[in-house]
Amino acid sequence: MKKVVFYLLIIVMGLGVSQLKAQTGLSYGVKAEANMSNYLLSDLDDMKSTMKVGASLGGFMNINLSENFAVQPELLFHYKASEYENKPTGIKNDYEYWGMEIPVYAVGQMNLGTGKGYVGFGPYAGLGFSYKNTTADLDLYKKYENDDKATMSRWDFGLACMLGYEFNNKIQINASYKMGLIDNLDAGKDDATMRTQTVSLGVGYRF
Repeated sequence: MKKVVFYLLIIVMGLGVSQLKAQTGLSYGVKAEANMSNYLLSDLDDMKSTMKVGASLGGFMNINLSENFAVQPELLFHYKASEYENKPTGIKNDYEYWGMEIPVYAVGQMNLGTGKGYVGFGPYAGLGFSYKNTTADLDLYKKYENDDKATMSRWDFGLACMLGYEFNNKIQINASYKMGLIDNLDAGKDDATMRTQTVSLGVGYRF
């Protein structure tokens, strides 16, 4: 997974440099989002993962390759929350996550009214800084005594899509959906699968 993130960063940097040399349109922006996230569960029939509200903040680089096509890498720092319930017992635990994501979108865009509509699709890579079961006061990235592995992995990788509109004053509104492709479990990953999913709604500004 570290190699995936490394190659992704190299691609982003290479695209940026090559487009600068070609003197294509290059701009930057900032964005803030409200998000809702939980897990897609496999082989965990007695468990339920429920979305809770979080927030994201970061920036993006928009590389216009033509009037109707662009590449947009982003760097987002976020707080996510979810609830995990054991259905037979009714016991619930709250989870809080802090981390970062680097999505890279291929963007189709067109003029709509006085602004511009756009839709994007591409991969993302994520890295967790902190992940806690706040109900039981457990650090899910920590290897406790007699444990060979932590409960959860810090790394995530998946696919993302977004839909948005930019007004003529360069203020943007956007929505996105991200779905993880890899198992976020570390310990227990041979017996079950937990993959992330996140829905976001936000605003941005392109300079």
